[in-house]
Amino acid sequence: MRQEQAFYIDKTGLIKEWWENKDDVTLITRPRRFGKTLNLSMIECFFSVRHAGRGGLFEGLSIWEDEEYRRLQGTYPVISFSFAEVKGRDFQTAREGIIAVLEELYRKHDYLLQSDTLSDAEKKNYDTFGQYVGPDRNPRKELTDTVISRAVKTLMSYLARHYGSKVIVLLDEYDTPMQEAFVCGYWEELAALIRSMFHSTFKTNDYLYRAILTGIMRVSKESVFSDLNNLMVVTALSQEYSTCFGFTQDEVFCALDQMGMQEEKEQVRFWYNGFWSGSRNDIYNPWSVMMFLRTKEYAPYWADSSSNALVSELIKKGTPQMKMQMEDLLDGRCLEAVLDEQAAFEQLNRKKDAVWSLLAACGYLKPENRRFDHAKGKFVYQLKITNYETQMMFREMIEGWFPEDETSYGNFKEALLLGDLEYMNQYMNEVSAEMFSSFDTGRRPSEKTHPERFYHGFVLGLIVDLAGRYHIRSNRQSGLGRYDVMMEPLRPDDDAVIMEFKVFSPQKDKTMQQAAENALAQIEKMKYDTELLARGIEKERIRHYGFVFDGQEVLICG
Repeated sequence: MRQEQAFYIDKTGLIKEWWENKDDVTLITRPRRFGKTLNLSMIECFFSVRHAGRGGLFEGLSIWEDEEYRRLQGTYPVISFSFAEVKGRDFQTAREGIIAVLEELYRKHDYLLQSDTLSDAEKKNYDTFGQYVGPDRNPRKELTDTVISRAVKTLMSYLARHYGSKVIVLLDEYDTPMQEAFVCGYWEELAALIRSMFHSTFKTNDYLYRAILTGIMRVSKESVFSDLNNLMVVTALSQEYSTCFGFTQDEVFCALDQMGMQEEKEQVRFWYNGFWSGSRNDIYNPWSVMMFLRTKEYAPYWADSSSNALVSELIKKGTPQMKMQMEDLLDGRCLEAVLDEQAAFEQLNRKKDAVWSLLAACGYLKPENRRFDHAKGKFVYQLKITNYETQMMFREMIEGWFPEDETSYGNFKEALLLGDLEYMNQYMNEVSAEMFSSFDTGRRPSEKTHPERFYHGFVLGLIVDLAGRYHIRSNRQSGLGRYDVMMEPLRPDDDAVIMEFKVFSPQKDKTMQQAAENALAQIEKMKYDTELLARGIEKERIRHYGFVFDGQEVLICG
């Protein structure tokens, strides 16, 4: 980027801050596309002996104003590698991916094969990871987990002897393999291998001078960082490096000024601002800003730049309470959660706030405020959707839960608003089999929990599709009880809607028809109309629907 004189915002302050903190091993977590890879490349170019004499890369940047740091440039051996491509449907594929990374790393430093500091035996062992002497490449030997775990440390020992200096290690996207392992079900196997590798590289290693790891989230210490007591963790909640990743508002506005786009500042803020770092709440994701500067068009560039499958599945299969909290978020309200900075993937399906911690770490939610809960001994954060771009991501994600036949779904919504019970029943029964299994947790299917997971997901679908036309709430107090769903119109010519959902029980009702009629009677008896009437909506403009579920069969009455 420097050689091409490309657009570059100066982040070399990271070099000085990191160097002066003197931490042995630093783990920095930030959302994807926040400049982690570029910053590691910058640090490599600054410190690596292989870039000695290339100070021109840093001329004009803040780090080059300090004579002490000019003397530091190009003075350390550096090992830099990434786990970004280590993905696979099973452990063996992921293991092969790690081996491929190590092969590339050894190839990058194969000049060591000419070094007098390596013995003949060491040069022969160098070929373990597919290196070669001469034109013919030897076939790869069967590698044990022990050899894989010690591979980086072994290479560091060669570099330390060759250059007469301890080694700086830079590892990018350290947590990518673990996200894949969690989704695909081989978490324990991969965690054991990486834990052993990290212990060898970052703990019991006399050749290590300093190290930086980057990723999206902090994986729990018990999972991969056990015994690593020299680890300094810097998350988005930390004050360190608060302006080193992502663009600050001043940097974005300066770029807009230089591009002659001053009039776009407030709209850019609305779309892309809101990420947080320490006490800063004016951080922008660089990818969207760069794409906007290039195209001059607003779009969800960052949200569309990667799969959100894990987030989608966790919310889709989550509890009814989680979906209700999602309703609040989509409606612009906050939810309260304790943020656990040590993400334990194995807890995502059972720990109450684990999903919200994941969404905050990924940048999809931002803390508006916090308070200390003395009973819990922890800070409780008020979280909101980060900005308009991420809100669009959530809406598209939820729309993807439902059948792709937009005509049928659109007709169902119109039928709901117009009272066409025949079409409503036809549609719901056509999709219920697919949707029920889709919204189930997949572990202990329950006739009791199926409908709740389904209808709260269904309500989320209504919210994202009817936003701007209805204010939709679920499980709120009105009258003498709590309604299931209320749709309050925002336009004077639309009717309001109240829905009550029930699971058919032969012990309580003889038929599904009777159960549906009892659901309608409950709306009247518990005076669920009270809130709507208080808002000035006439009784005749409030539609009532009773939904009854019997397995995958649905009956709607009104």
